[in-house]
Amino acid sequence: MSTTNNNVTDVFFDLDHTLWDFEKNSALAFETVFKMQDVAVDMGEFLHFYVPINREYWERYRKDEITQKQLRYGRLKDTFDLIQYAVSDDLVELLSVEYIHYLPKYNHLFDGTIEILDYLKAKYNLHIITNGFAEIQENKLNNSYITHYFKSITNSEMAGVKKPNSLIFEYALDLAKAKKENSIMIGDCIEADVQGALDAGLDAIFFNENNTPVTENIKQVNHLLELKKYL
Repeated sequence: MSTTNNNVTDVFFDLDHTLWDFEKNSALAFETVFKMQDVAVDMGEFLHFYVPINREYWERYRKDEITQKQLRYGRLKDTFDLIQYAVSDDLVELLSVEYIHYLPKYNHLFDGTIEILDYLKAKYNLHIITNGFAEIQENKLNNSYITHYFKSITNSEMAGVKKPNSLIFEYALDLAKAKKENSIMIGDCIEADVQGALDAGLDAIFFNENNTPVTENIKQVNHLLELKKYL
C-alpha cells in the first residue's frame, strides 16, 4: 500500500547501517589492520562477538555514558577477551587508531543506495544526520562518492548532542533550512533515528533490513528501493 506524504520537501538519512554498509566495510578494515599487525584471530569468530559489542558500546556512547576514547578501546578489548586472544593495551590502542584510519577507505553501500538517491534527489532536498565522528563520516561519504547528493550534513560533534536528542534534529533542520512538518528521517535505529525524529516533530521511516518486529504504526522498509512506496 502506498502512503506517499506529499508534504515532504526534505529527506534526512542516517549514514551507517542505512546507506553505508558498516558491517561489510568494518570487516574489511579489520582484515587489513590485523594482517598489518600479525593479529592471528579467526575473523568469523572475532566478528561474531565484535558486532553486538560494538552496538552496545555505541548505545552507551549515545547516552553519554562513555567517551569516544572508551568506545574505541573498550569494544576491541572486550572482544579479544571473549575470544581469549592475549593482546597488550598498547596493541589494542594501535589497532583502534588504525581501524579508524582504514574504515572510511572502504566504500560498500547497501543495495539500491545509488538508485534511490538518484530517484529522491530529483524530488526532494536530501540531508544526512549522523552520530558518527565528523572527519570519519566525511571520508565515508567522499570515498563512496555520494557526498554530492546531500545539501547538508549534520553530525553529533557539530550539534553538541546525539540522536535521539531533539536538539540534533533542530540543528539539522536549521542547517537544512527545512521545516519539521515537511521533513522525514530514514534510519536503521528505532530509538535514535525513528523515535528521535518522531519526538522532534518529524515523520520517520525505519530501515528494517533485519526484519525486526515493530509496532504497526511505524513506517518501515526492508530494502532501500521500497522507499518509493512512501516518497
